[in-house]
Amino acid sequence: MQDKPLFAMDIAPPAGPLTGQIALPGSKSITNRALLVAALSRGVSHLTGALASDDTRHMANALRAMGVDVVAEGTTLTVTSTGKLLVPDAPLFLGNAGTAMRFLTAACAFVDGTVVLNGDEHMQKRPIAPLVDALRAMGVDISAPTGCPPVTIHGGVTPPAGGGAALVEIDGSLSSQYVSALLMAAPIAPWPVRVRVTGDALGSRGYVDITLATMRAFGAEVADEGNLTWLIAPTGYRATDYAIEPDASAATYIWAAEMLTHGKIDIGIAADAMNQPDARSFDMIAKFPHFPLEIDGAQMQDAIPTLAVMAMFNGGTVRFTGLANLRVKETDRVRALSNEINRILPGLAVEEGDDLIVYGDPTLIGQELPAEIFTYADHRIAMSFALAGLKLRGIRILDPACVNKTYPAYWRDMASLGVPMTPID
Repeated sequence: MQDKPLFAMDIAPPAGPLTGQIALPGSKSITNRALLVAALSRGVSHLTGALASDDTRHMANALRAMGVDVVAEGTTLTVTSTGKLLVPDAPLFLGNAGTAMRFLTAACAFVDGTVVLNGDEHMQKRPIAPLVDALRAMGVDISAPTGCPPVTIHGGVTPPAGGGAALVEIDGSLSSQYVSALLMAAPIAPWPVRVRVTGDALGSRGYVDITLATMRAFGAEVADEGNLTWLIAPTGYRATDYAIEPDASAATYIWAAEMLTHGKIDIGIAADAMNQPDARSFDMIAKFPHFPLEIDGAQMQDAIPTLAVMAMFNGGTVRFTGLANLRVKETDRVRALSNEINRILPGLAVEEGDDLIVYGDPTLIGQELPAEIFTYADHRIAMSFALAGLKLRGIRILDPACVNKTYPAYWRDMASLGVPMTPID
């Protein structure tokens, strides 16, 4: 597929089952965690299997602006650092990279000076107040007047009263990225830090587990005290070589394409060999077209767009629950899914609170239902609704280049499997 910006991409059902082999991109979540932790390590780290995308580019550029040497050679990133981030010469622009914004907000609390973090118009609507409030409670001089970026951090933390460990509490119900941000910054504090999650729930706990695994690989000492509380020693990090596994969220589109077309696609890794939360969606995808009446998305949030589009062709109605966090992603994904499913066929989806109900209808398969899918600059909306084009005629994806955020080769990979696609300039 051509690389120049496109207005749209027309998708047509393939003539037969999709078969072939795909080399998935590296995990965005792990790449940006490893990039930050390597930047906070003294020495040279080699990150293999890393993702090259808009999100990881924003993280790497921000680290370079703070004195870290990041060199990309294919899928390997070589990170050389003193273990300390420096004050950048200008505000850091992070596009719509949520992990970069949240992770750097906490890490910059230990920079000797003022750092401003900003992003694009979409990022400026994504909440960050819980993380800002948690850092302020630790004595950090930090502000985000709108509750969303831009964020201004005047580096420096206040020693804990009476010595001992500093306690930082965070409500993790809105985003686990707040928790991960505090955890990853904690080893570079000059004293022990205890991170405690408050609130009713921790969405996407699996991503916190990935954070902890990454930290420990780089030498952090983390004690799990139970009840979503961790004590982190002030050890700093040690440079290391770290392998990044393929992206499980990206894999959901390939698994779905395989099921929807009765194909066979080799992605080079089994779902149960992946540690990312979205890998658990493989078992659900494999049930198509017999999804259960209810699917809880709380612990596999990025897989929900894939499953919701598949549910259009399911043998019965599906209610998706645990979706509150999806409303504060790159866009309100619950609303976006509802809007675009109903653009294909009015009445096929409905929102009830934060739940999404999709009225599966197998008789849709093979019909011509022309629809221009608005993607809201959200890569997951673009990639998931392309799957509808495998079963329906007339699907057009607007702004297809938004997939560059996490899976730049998506359209090329789908074409290589045999999906008929027509780029529209």
